[in-house]
Amino acid sequence: MTKLGRIKTMTIASLSAIAIATPIALAQTTSTTQDNKQVTSGERAGKHGRWAKGEGRRDGNGRRGHFGGRGGRGQGMMLAGVNLTDDQKAKMKSIRESFRERTQSLHQQLRAKHQELRQASQGGTFNEALATQKLQESAGLQAKIMAEQFNMRQQMLGVLTAEQKTQLEQKRAEFKAKRAQHAERKVN
Repeated sequence: MTKLGRIKTMTIASLSAIAIATPIALAQTTSTTQDNKQVTSGERAGKHGRWAKGEGRRDGNGRRGHFGGRGGRGQGMMLAGVNLTDDQKAKMKSIRESFRERTQSLHQQLRAKHQELRQASQGGTFNEALATQKLQESAGLQAKIMAEQFNMRQQMLGVLTAEQKTQLEQKRAEFKAKRAQHAERKVN
């Protein structure tokens, strides 16, 4: 598959994910409790533990997430089990920092678009045309971020030796096999 084909596929996947996530985002509106106190859906779910309260795991920068702040979604996980030299670790850190600097404004713009989308659905009315416009704008930003993530991964792979790349491929194959076993257990 060519780079252009991959980007098109990733863009379509992003749009699909946004289309699926929109009803969820729109469902998180405010409601009134029995004592006429207005609460958000997260506050209503407060008795369901720390995840519903928005606590959960945080990385070293105070951000929530499962993968932490290692330069994008799970870059620390990508290299788990691969022994890096100190020089390689420094280069990886530099690549991640560069990625973070390049994408910081894109992430801010994306958060703003999501906020605009939430605001467009408040007040009990839903403007489908405005929501569609905001989703399309978000998809463009997500595609740019994904392209930067792809670029970062390629730079990181360029730092690895041939032996480390083989080691990484073996880890990926093991992960895929475990994931397939887990999915199979869920189905049965």
